[in-house]
Amino acid sequence: MVDTALLITAAKTVGVTLTPETAEKFDTYAARLVEWNEKINLTALTAPHDIVWKHFADSLSAAPYLPQTPFSLIDVGTGAGFPGVPLALVRPDMRLTLLDSLQKRLTFLDELCKELGIPVTLVHARAEDGGHDPALREQFDVATARAVANLPVLCEYCLPFVKVGGQFLGMKGPSGDDELSAAKAALKKLGGKQAAVKTLTLDEAGKPFERTLILLDKIAPTPKSFPRPAAKIKKSPL
Repeated sequence: MVDTALLITAAKTVGVTLTPETAEKFDTYAARLVEWNEKINLTALTAPHDIVWKHFADSLSAAPYLPQTPFSLIDVGTGAGFPGVPLALVRPDMRLTLLDSLQKRLTFLDELCKELGIPVTLVHARAEDGGHDPALREQFDVATARAVANLPVLCEYCLPFVKVGGQFLGMKGPSGDDELSAAKAALKKLGGKQAAVKTLTLDEAGKPFERTLILLDKIAPTPKSFPRPAAKIKKSPL
């Protein structure tokens, strides 16, 4: 399905070393993604080159910034499993939770993770509802999200899941710095603080695209009033 040699090279560009065995699991992931995409809408990107760079290497760009010891991670609005499933393939010590509002995506992810041998907890919920669930609220070392919403909104969706001392890793495009500036008020209200901003260019020899990784520390509990209902979040971002 995908060129595993290209995948191994692409992973190296983001600081990740893939074994041939792990690369084969990514190949299986790609095949299942394309198969299921014919039945349900998982992604608009199904060309092998795009899968390698815009799904797999892009997701793996977060790997160097994960905790060095075993940790828990929730991928909010995971869609087809990005970035959570690729990260789990290279960090088997990670306890993975995938949250999405559409059950059909979770059905795909359930079968995929079983085939790949990834232990996973699947949560069918909207982020603003899951953030108030005691079983999920402030229970995770890391929360991730990729291309779900602009950063002020994304912080309100994701920071409630992160325990104090943990981190939210937001994966944004070239406008990441501007979004971070716009999110300062949200961070203050939600218990977050800027930790680092990492920028990189992927697929430089092909169709280059920019990625901004925004790392936010959780330094205080999120007030119980957050996250607000989706309509209020959309109407009045923090």
